[in-house]
Amino acid sequence: MHLDNFFEQLQRQFDSELPFVAYRKPNEATIKALLQNDMTLHEVSDYTENGFVFAPFDTEQKAVLIPYSSSKAFKSEFIKSNDSFKSKNFNSDNSSGRQFHMTLVQKGIDAIANGEFQKVVLSRKESVEIDETNPISIFKNLLNTYETALVYCFYHPSVGLWLGATPETLLKIDGLKLITMALAGTQKYRGTTDVVWHQKETDEQQFVTDFIVKNLQSSAETVQLSETKTVKAGNLLHLQTEINANFKRDSLNLKQLLGNLHPTPAVCGFPKNEAKQFILQTENYNREFYTGFLGELNLKERTSRNSNRHNVENDAYASIKTVTNLYVNLRCMQLKDKQAFIYVGGGITKDSIPENEWEETVSKSQVIKSIL
Repeated sequence: MHLDNFFEQLQRQFDSELPFVAYRKPNEATIKALLQNDMTLHEVSDYTENGFVFAPFDTEQKAVLIPYSSSKAFKSEFIKSNDSFKSKNFNSDNSSGRQFHMTLVQKGIDAIANGEFQKVVLSRKESVEIDETNPISIFKNLLNTYETALVYCFYHPSVGLWLGATPETLLKIDGLKLITMALAGTQKYRGTTDVVWHQKETDEQQFVTDFIVKNLQSSAETVQLSETKTVKAGNLLHLQTEINANFKRDSLNLKQLLGNLHPTPAVCGFPKNEAKQFILQTENYNREFYTGFLGELNLKERTSRNSNRHNVENDAYASIKTVTNLYVNLRCMQLKDKQAFIYVGGGITKDSIPENEWEETVSKSQVIKSIL
């Protein structure tokens, strides 16, 4: 489909107040869309469903699904535009928000010192007035700016309007093979990825890695880790370890696996249950879908050993495989009226400094603010 037609269809769907999702996976040129046929709110029950899933941080709340079976699917190749847009300057350094977040971080540090948990991820919600309220225009800006992230625009009249550019994979499943990552630690990008990481960031990264490996080992046949490396996401750097696992047939239960992994220490803390309860009790706002997950659920892909499309005889070797691609919902915002609600946070350990944690959230908020 021609790119202009792609965006025109999205605009008509939004103007009709009908659910849709449009997205582009990291380092790909293809943008995809699912336009739901009606306003039904579909919820995930056991993760055997097919569609695009949008799940909240709190696992007590239901995940939303735009099903393949009741949606129109189409795609287009995205061509990066040379058109520039002028970003509005936003003031993040408000005294009340700053002080509240620093006090929140100190509570987290004190709880760690008291032995309640080893790490907790604390966040905040920031509201900014915006001039551009058309989500399709903002989605285009995200696509133009963040090529290495999952860029998305999700809308359901019963859920709201969310956009984001997240650098973090929760998991990818291709048949019986699983790929995930541990992504933690943050510092500003200053022109190079050859940087020094402090103990606080390396400890934070290790918590996430150990947690994921432990939860995979109980059901996977093999688990392998890459070397930890520094990766760039927008104007920030993070530590990343890639984790690969192989499962025996019938041993991969996606609902159970997601229940074990989500939310990971990268967005919640460790131990998970204790950190989660602290977050729900002290953050003083509802994260909703921030630090939840989203993506393609049980997408059916046809594969063939036959490289000659005209050789019909060898098509007998073609097979259908099931693929799932899920991402953690970071660097995101929710649009309401003429406001953008921006969600940012950071991992707190015993070595955290409240002032530095505030500055980290300010840096992260610029990822989204830069395209408004």
